[in-house]
Amino acid sequence: MATITAADVNKLRTITGAGMMDCKKALVESDGDFDLAIENLRKKGQKVAANRADRESTEGAVIAIVSADKTTGAIVSLNCETDFVGKNESFIKLAQDFAELALNFDTKEAFLAADFNGITVAEKLIEQTGVIGEKIEIRSFERLNGTFIGSYIHAGNKIATLVALSANIAGADEAARNVAMQAAAMSPIALNEAGVDADTIAKEIEIAKDLLRQEGKPEAMLDNIAKGKLARFFKDNTLVNQDYIKDNKMSVADYVKSLDKDLVVTGFKRAALG
Repeated sequence: MATITAADVNKLRTITGAGMMDCKKALVESDGDFDLAIENLRKKGQKVAANRADRESTEGAVIAIVSADKTTGAIVSLNCETDFVGKNESFIKLAQDFAELALNFDTKEAFLAADFNGITVAEKLIEQTGVIGEKIEIRSFERLNGTFIGSYIHAGNKIATLVALSANIAGADEAARNVAMQAAAMSPIALNEAGVDADTIAKEIEIAKDLLRQEGKPEAMLDNIAKGKLARFFKDNTLVNQDYIKDNKMSVADYVKSLDKDLVVTGFKRAALG
């Protein structure tokens, strides 16, 4: 009997769009023969998924949803091939149902394996690929936990964001939504300086130094000037340091503190089509 590796299973999954367990079972049954495994998987929907595995799914609907107690949020991007399908009411409803279910799972893998009306989420995607005739997939899966979670969905379901605040104060709903709108509009790369990875920081410093050299600045001055440019990078690209879009005289951090001196943004998630 052939040895079935995780790489084999993932390869068949990529080709067919079928679930991991279905792919593993098909490979075991076919003794590692990919062609035979694909034949075994060609049930309704799976054949279409196989034919469309290389198609681009850059349209669809991105949905953010928050639990009733406001402590958990989830974002699901349900992607398809055409804007026509992405705007369909039943397609958007499916994305909303998926997002509701996603509140219960910490990882995309667990979510895809979850029960959805008698079949797994992964199997539902394959089924809908067959029904709709387009490649359907979950492109983004995000979860956020916190003391108070707010959400925002940009018009047309193209961008969705979640924001966590440190306290459930009066006006928290509006504040969290405003900051979530900020995250949608300004696309920050991290919550604050600490969230920016070391590679990105090193790259920005090197870019700054190269530009300064081209301007003829002395080598001895480069480190200090580059640090100033890095501070500007943090201001432009980290959520709490960005100018607040509704009042650019204050930062996002200042905005939330204007509601309560101890209030801070503790996290955010953002997903967009594409």
